[in-house]
Amino acid sequence: MNMCLDCIPCFVRQAVDAVRLSGAPEEEQNRLMQRILQWLADIDLRLPPPAASQRIHRRLRALLPTDDPYFASKKHHNDLAARLVPSIRRRIAASHDPLAMAVRYAITGNIIDLGAKNNVGFGEIYSELQSAPMQPVFGDLNVFKEKLLRAQTILYLADNAGEIFFDRLLIEQLVHAKVTLAVRGAPVLNDATRSDARQARIDEIAQIIDNGSDAPGTLLDDCTEDFRRRFDEADLIIAKGQGNYESLSEAHREVFFLFRTKCPVISRHSGFSMGTYVAANRQSEPHTPGGGA
Repeated sequence: MNMCLDCIPCFVRQAVDAVRLSGAPEEEQNRLMQRILQWLADIDLRLPPPAASQRIHRRLRALLPTDDPYFASKKHHNDLAARLVPSIRRRIAASHDPLAMAVRYAITGNIIDLGAKNNVGFGEIYSELQSAPMQPVFGDLNVFKEKLLRAQTILYLADNAGEIFFDRLLIEQLVHAKVTLAVRGAPVLNDATRSDARQARIDEIAQIIDNGSDAPGTLLDDCTEDFRRRFDEADLIIAKGQGNYESLSEAHREVFFLFRTKCPVISRHSGFSMGTYVAANRQSEPHTPGGGA
């Protein structure tokens, strides 16, 4: 999936957020933003959005007083998610279809995406979690559930901090399979790293690896050889979030995507309406509710 002009305002907002969160003096912030706007003029629109974002944030980190300007935001969302998880786990256990319910909550967690929107607060997250049991899941949830039950090895590609606590609730349902959770290889935006996965205690139920890349997605050519081998060999790949969709929607093998459509660019490319809960592979027909949801 290549970039388009609609992606540029999102990159500008991401850069503004990173500069402000870095704690740099105001005069330095203004100077940095002038440089960023110059960089954007040279972006290759043929790149996938995560590749363009990676280049912007690499340059930013070289200039900012911190290599992880989103550290405090990630900690806040991890702490918030940790408080919410016990009650959600009970709701999943009480459901007539715990696996489908866990899928819903995992997708709901995708709202914690500071690459798509800043200032995601408790009220918005709580409201989304309250409505999750009623949300239809579009794509093909039945096929997804069948593949989950048949798979012996699953590679689960994480997305954001905070959200990763809700991923754990889905992984808890996959007791029949060996699950490997892959996170980013270095901080970028509020994407999850090994530290966030350990805070969610996912190491208790799955192996944690990183992909070796600092892109807010999964750019296979930028990932380690070990990650690419696992990607090729896994019986099933689950990819969370829009960044993984942007970078893997044309991958050489089947990938099941779990995400919430949060921007018009993804909506147009995927064929799913804005706000939709999606559990789909790239062969799924858009606008089709997943039966049994």
